[in-house]
Amino acid sequence: MNNRPYILCYMMMTVDGRIDCPMLTKVSEGIGYDVIMKQLDAPTNLNGRETARLEIALPGTFEKGDSRPYGKEGFCKMREASGYEIVVDSRGTLLWPDDSDAEKPRLIIVSEQAPESYLGYLEQQHISWIACGTERVDLARAVQILKAEFAVDRMMVTGGGTVNGAFLDAGLLDEVAILLGPAIDGRANMKAVFDGLPEGHEPVRLKLKGVTTYDDGAMLIRYTL
Repeated sequence: MNNRPYILCYMMMTVDGRIDCPMLTKVSEGIGYDVIMKQLDAPTNLNGRETARLEIALPGTFEKGDSRPYGKEGFCKMREASGYEIVVDSRGTLLWPDDSDAEKPRLIIVSEQAPESYLGYLEQQHISWIACGTERVDLARAVQILKAEFAVDRMMVTGGGTVNGAFLDAGLLDEVAILLGPAIDGRANMKAVFDGLPEGHEPVRLKLKGVTTYDDGAMLIRYTL
């Protein structure tokens, strides 16, 4: 682990394991999701493309123009920071506001198939980027670059289920922290905390690190891998 950050996955879910954000807002009042996030002390956090599209990015998709792929590993660090707001967007599709004055700078991770023009667009928006992985993002290599070039020592993966599952499948998680909300979703085909793993994937055993209970019925459950 010395060549990569300590990586913690932190999610809020209902008792039945669902993570639909609009639903969770109905049961999260008083739980203090963001307060707990600060207590976990991981100044860099990472989201997947779909979560970013729904919750963070601007509407629309990048118009490629020149669609030639970047075709190699590389990175661009726009400025030093104690923590970054990272999004994995393998093909380079999401749109972003200018990041010049952001308190927590953005950093976009793409594959080598992302258009070179998209990387130029990110630089115009003053957004740092990493490109690695020939067909899709090589997460193992990406976190090595985060450690070596961006001085990220501790980071938090905060969804959605597909990117959480990708980090789990790659063996990159050191800890899982689940904030269990006192509610049941129950709807069919809703995303879970970890999703998208291949058929036949073996269960990943966890070791209990600690449990904290709250007056509103929520629980923070922490595991190590």
